[in-house]
Amino acid sequence: MQTIGVGMIGSGFMGLTYSEVVAKHAEGCRLVAITGGRRAATLAADYGVTAEASVESLLARKDIDAVVLATPDLDRLELTRQAAAAGKHVLAEKPMAPTVAECDEMIAVCKAAGVNLGVVKTERYRKITRKAKEFIDNGEMGPVRMLRTVSAFPQSLAKQLFDERAWMTDPRGGGLFMGMASHNTDFLRWLTGRNALRVFAQATTYSDLPGPPLSVMANIVFEDQIMADMWITSELPDPSLPSSEVRFQVFGRDAMLDLENFEYLDVSRSGKWERIYTPERFDYLKEPKSPIRLFPHRGVIQDFIDSIREQRPPHVGGAEGRAAVEICEACLISARTGQAVNLPL
Repeated sequence: MQTIGVGMIGSGFMGLTYSEVVAKHAEGCRLVAITGGRRAATLAADYGVTAEASVESLLARKDIDAVVLATPDLDRLELTRQAAAAGKHVLAEKPMAPTVAECDEMIAVCKAAGVNLGVVKTERYRKITRKAKEFIDNGEMGPVRMLRTVSAFPQSLAKQLFDERAWMTDPRGGGLFMGMASHNTDFLRWLTGRNALRVFAQATTYSDLPGPPLSVMANIVFEDQIMADMWITSELPDPSLPSSEVRFQVFGRDAMLDLENFEYLDVSRSGKWERIYTPERFDYLKEPKSPIRLFPHRGVIQDFIDSIREQRPPHVGGAEGRAAVEICEACLISARTGQAVNLPL
């Protein structure tokens, strides 16, 4: 089977992340070139690959079979158009795009070109989340009835991110809300194995920070009358909430589950709580290349590469990316209109 040549579009934190994974962790692929962003030349030098002057020149290379779009979400549709036209497979960071309409076009152009479209959903590849999914799927909880999820950050972090990533305040993009919530909405769908049917939400920004809403509370109804609450905010005072960066709680007929991505997985069964998993520790900011941090990213890349080599769709493709964005967009529509929004849009 062929070794897949990968081009990296984007050289920020996630460009570094996926360059490291492609170059040193994933199998059946090799990093060929990097373009885009002020760090592209340095990042390319670090991995001994070419720093291409433009997206066009990178896509023109015959030794590149696929590209990773580690770019702002508002750029992904146009980059996907260009990549598909050049016959390159596409892996898009999350959120897939700021709107369902853009997701639909990304899906359409890749289908027309006969190339794979994958979407980054690291929550599906963490050891701790897979254990949670296994606990639900093995039937110990009985039918799932309700879920609750929180992603909360302090306002000081939002200010720092906006200073470093001005594109997050661009009204054409999904902003920090979609960047956070697209994880949560996909994870809710994945855990339940159900589609969302209706969304009612409120959204606002309490501070003077620009861009899309920074605080959203939503009620989501899934198939089989499964109810979920989702709270996304980046406006809490320091030091924010303990164990709230990415937290999920699942309530079934017979048992309950409480999960914080980087802290613990607790389950309640037979009338008592017990800790069934504690993830390995790492420093997110100081150890960006830690194998512990990169484990779910390797899972994303490996499935994408395998899908190309095996000539099959990726397990997490455009439909999954679109569905996560659809719930997020429905939240914003509901908040704007004051009405519940039925899905699909």
